Amino acid sequence: MPAPPSGPAPDEPTGPDGPDGPDEPDHYPLAAPQPVDPRTADLATPPAGTKTCVACRAGRVDRDGYCENCGHAQPRERDHMEQELDAVAAVSDRGLRHHRNEDAFAVSATALPDGSPAVIAIVCDGVSSATRPDDASLAAAHTANETLLASLPRGAHPQQAMHDAIVAAAEAVNLLAGEPRTAQQQAPHQNAPACTLVGAVVTPTLLVVGWVGDSRVYWIPADRGAPPARLTEDDSWAAQMVAAGLMSEAEAYADDRAHAITGWLGADAYELEPHTASFKPDRPGVVVVCTDGLWNYAETAGEMARAVPLDAARRPLHTAQVLVGHALDGGGHDNVTVAVLPFPAPPQGAGSA
Repeated sequence: MPAPPSGPAPDEPTGPDGPDGPDEPDHYPLAAPQPVDPRTADLATPPAGTKTCVACRAGRVDRDGYCENCGHAQPRERDHMEQELDAVAAVSDRGLRHHRNEDAFAVSATALPDGSPAVIAIVCDGVSSATRPDDASLAAAHTANETLLASLPRGAHPQQAMHDAIVAAAEAVNLLAGEPRTAQQQAPHQNAPACTLVGAVVTPTLLVVGWVGDSRVYWIPADRGAPPARLTEDDSWAAQMVAAGLMSEAEAYADDRAHAITGWLGADAYELEPHTASFKPDRPGVVVVCTDGLWNYAETAGEMARAVPLDAARRPLHTAQVLVGHALDGGGHDNVTVAVLPFPAPPQGAGSA
């Protein structure tokens, strides 16, 4: 039989007087770590190509959008966007009440066949009750812009080019409805991806606008003694009531149904009816292209003119920033997107002062 294990007998004391000397303590006290301030901690620089936290400016952002150092949730790329080109600028912001930005914009500049400049701004507002409204607005803005960039240099009339751009944008949004990702996200009560679209093309002599939905274009003369104007008519319940003579404008827009749109881009739209119009302003000014996230706080042309800085033609980006700020100061209940184009379009490369 094997020998019993070596060591003290079961009843032999093992305390201080035991054969092995003083007993070991049951636990070892540990000193508390020194607190580390993430703002001053000597953290390793995140590898190239990784995002750095906007809060502590040191930690790496993980795939879920959180800082690995301080745990701060990072803003989405589309929460706030700004872009400025030679003679056009746009700003888009999520607003204060929505969890994501479902608006999108595209701005660009090209040359007509005679070498004169053409400046483009497209603004789209995703329909929140639809599936993937953010993807719909992005697809529409990108497609309309690319269509105009292709057709204007070939000599298409800007008004016809705008019509064709809206049709192409609608087709791009329709395609989203057939993607597997849409089917996975779509609930039975939701509609296919959908958005509104409004756009403007400015040349040295012509201003063309096009739209479907309730996003708008405003004309603000540089001479504030001249009257401003709204250049689009909403595809909305309120606009229909006013047009039919059933309500005054004030009554219609005070109704809870006022912002129900009657026209949009999307596979389940009743029918596509692109609206376009051409203008030949007789004086300089700026064109404001915006979603209802702005015009809810500056609805009439006069209210919009008062919100637009006097130096708007020289500082389109600053003007777009001011107008977005105006909406946020008013409550920011919706996503807000604004593009600003000076008229007439300056020569390419001239930029803004």
